[in-house]
Amino acid sequence: MTVATYRRYQMELEVRRKALAEPELPPGYQWQCWLPGRCLVHARVKYESFVNDLDGRVFPCLGDRAGCRRLMFDISQHSGFLPGATWLVAVAGHASQDAAIPCGGVQGILVSRHCGNIQNVGVIPEHRRRGLGRALVLKAMQGFRAAGARRVSLEVTAENEQAVALYLDMGFQVVKTWQRFVDDASADEAEVEAIVSGSLSSERT
Repeated sequence: MTVATYRRYQMELEVRRKALAEPELPPGYQWQCWLPGRCLVHARVKYESFVNDLDGRVFPCLGDRAGCRRLMFDISQHSGFLPGATWLVAVAGHASQDAAIPCGGVQGILVSRHCGNIQNVGVIPEHRRRGLGRALVLKAMQGFRAAGARRVSLEVTAENEQAVALYLDMGFQVVKTWQRFVDDASADEAEVEAIVSGSLSSERT
């Protein structure tokens, strides 16, 4: 059995006192709010964001279509699930009559009355480096603050230097570091449950 080790950071930001910038999307992109009928769309975006990336290895369920569907269903059924912190970014179709195509997403869970957890910031590869990850995090933070949260947390793999730099630039601070061990049998129900509980999460921006 092969075991890989990854360093993880938990990062936090005091959202109640911070002046939040308005989330801005590039021309041609638009927001899509949470609707129950978009659960599978979130799962698809999650899979396409992580399947060939670092966090698809750190959390094998993120590199599996069925795992992403199960994860997204469990997130949406969590008692702390917050629709106001759960968003998709979609890109306009090539023709005026074409529907916009989702290409990025984020979910939010209130883990306590005053603390929100940002889950699974993901952007499909061909739409990266356009500020969508920053906009998604800001949009989720707005939702948490509107719900009364005082602070927001997220978790990130240390090797994902671009995401770490983004969160530090936005004002997040590292409050905890630990090692995650992944073996060949890690894509199971326990992994999904851990992500949903807020003890684990993932980001790819």
